Amino acid sequence: MTATVPPATGSTDDEPTNTRHHKIAIIGSGPAGLTAAIYAARANLEPIVIAGNVPMGQLMITSDVENYPGFPQGIQGPELMQQFREQAERFGSTLVERDATKVDFSERPFRIWVGEDEYRADAVIVATGASALWLGLPSEEAFRGRGVSACATCDGFFFRGRDVAVVGGGDTALEEATFLTRFADKVTMLVRRAEFRGSKIMQDRATQHPQIEILFNKEVEEVKGEMTVNALTVRDTVSGETSELAVQGMFVAIGYKPNTDLFDGQLKIGEGGYLEIVGETGSGIDGVFVAGDVHDHHYRQAVTAAGDGCKAAIDAERWLAAVGEIETSTATNW
Repeated sequence: MTATVPPATGSTDDEPTNTRHHKIAIIGSGPAGLTAAIYAARANLEPIVIAGNVPMGQLMITSDVENYPGFPQGIQGPELMQQFREQAERFGSTLVERDATKVDFSERPFRIWVGEDEYRADAVIVATGASALWLGLPSEEAFRGRGVSACATCDGFFFRGRDVAVVGGGDTALEEATFLTRFADKVTMLVRRAEFRGSKIMQDRATQHPQIEILFNKEVEEVKGEMTVNALTVRDTVSGETSELAVQGMFVAIGYKPNTDLFDGQLKIGEGGYLEIVGETGSGIDGVFVAGDVHDHHYRQAVTAAGDGCKAAIDAERWLAAVGEIETSTATNW
């Protein structure tokens, strides 16, 4: 892979009718992608947003959002993302609610396929995000947003004074469990194996905390409740025996999978499957920028993803001006 690509070859008269050329294309429509769209649209770049079959990111399955600035009373995740979308569309963004199926970043204009449709763009922002890994239980899915979460920093506040369980044995689970002690009365860690996989320092913090109980060789078989979670059916992975654990919440912390399969062989994918970046938003290919959780394995917050989207759009607009694809850069006057 090289850090630059050949100059743009431009459109040709014999392009198929399902090929469309844009100044900028954004792949992904969570907080990073839609913020990038807002900024790119305000720069009159008329961005195309390949939003995906299930658009607008993980906040679409988040009930209450109380840590996003500007909403002192909180806001529902889907409502917040709808406002992102309306703002992006107001300034001239176009959303395509289908998944990108293939990309080619080997030359400009860059090419993105959505099924049989082909989109070409002089610049691209990759903002496909990351997906929390789940246990795959039907009952777990049924209670998402009603006591089941994959983000303690997002939802821990709602479990003040309650008993909760954290599923997992790595650094993510250890960190989530320790964080949740700020709110919950008791945190029970359910570790499938006989030992942790996390770092020694994180293990020490959890094992020495008086509010944390650790149960090894345990896995969740069923999430139970009525309107919200009130218990878990837990199976011992050694004996096979089941028992019931009374909790009012379950946090699944078995990791995240960045949505990078589309870019295999196109962009540099690093540890944990996250995209590697150059500088603030660079991908290593001139004209291709990266924003949000697809590269950020540290913060994973809506507000940091939005900030990334802002930076990527400004960097893309300035780059387009520098290479002569647009006349002047307005990025200094956002």
